[in-house]
Amino acid sequence: MKYYFILSLIFLASCAHKKDNCKDWIPLFNGENLDGWSIKFTSQPLGVNYKNTFRVEDGLLKVSYDAWDDFNGEFGHLFYKTKFSHYKLRVDYRFVGQQLKGGPVWAYKNSGIMLHSQSPESMQIDQDFPVSIECQLLGGDANGKKRPTMNLCTPGTHVFIKNNLFETHCINSLSQTYRGDVWVSAEVHVYGDSLIQHFVDGEKVMEYTKPIIGGSREQIPEGFPIAEGTPLKEGYISFQAETHPIEFRRIELMVLDK
Repeated sequence: MKYYFILSLIFLASCAHKKDNCKDWIPLFNGENLDGWSIKFTSQPLGVNYKNTFRVEDGLLKVSYDAWDDFNGEFGHLFYKTKFSHYKLRVDYRFVGQQLKGGPVWAYKNSGIMLHSQSPESMQIDQDFPVSIECQLLGGDANGKKRPTMNLCTPGTHVFIKNNLFETHCINSLSQTYRGDVWVSAEVHVYGDSLIQHFVDGEKVMEYTKPIIGGSREQIPEGFPIAEGTPLKEGYISFQAETHPIEFRRIELMVLDK
C-alpha cells in the first residue's frame, strides 16, 4: 500500500509540473500547410484563398497582402475544421509591415480570433464577419495612446459582465499596449456558455459569461437559423484577415472536461 501511495505522489507531482492535470496541448497549425483549415472571404465562395492572403512561410502562418493593390471590402476568415466547447487556446502573434491601401482606419494593426463561431459553410456570400465571439488583437499606433489587445468584440452576440448584459460591440481589456513587431503570447479559456477568460503573457485581462446570440441586422444575417437570446455553448475557431499583415508562430488547443 505504501508503494502505491508513493507512486501516486510521484504522478501528482509530475502533473503539477506539467500543469493542466496532465492534459495535452494539440497543435492546430502544423507549421507546413493549411491542412485542416478552410477559408471564407466576403463576396467569394467558400474555399477561395483570395489573392493567396492566408499562407504558410518559414513555419509561420501569415496573413499577407503583398498580392493586393487595394481593399474593397474583402474581409477574410480562416476556420479550423472542428467545433469546440470547453478548451484552452494559445497563440503567439505579431503585426508586421504596412496596412493595405483602402483598409478601414480602425483596422490598422487589427485582427482577431473568433470563438463559438458559426460554420464557414453557413456564412452568406457577402457576409463580412461570422456570428461569433471575437478576441480582438490590436497593436499600438504611432500616436502613443493606449491600445490594449485581447479585447472583446461581439459580431451578432452579447455577453454578461459581472451579471450585467453588455450589448456594446467592443470592450477593451486590461492589457498593456504592444508596439512594433514584437511577439505577443495570447491565451483564451473557454468553458462552454458559462465563462470565457482572456490572457496576455500569462495575465488575465478580460472575463465574461453567458454569451448569447444578439445584435443588429448588420451583425446577424437575414435568415440566421439561431434565435436571439440562444446561449452560445460551442462553435468554430477562426482567424481574421482585416487588411493589416499579421503572423502566427504557434496555435495550440487543449480540450477540457465539460
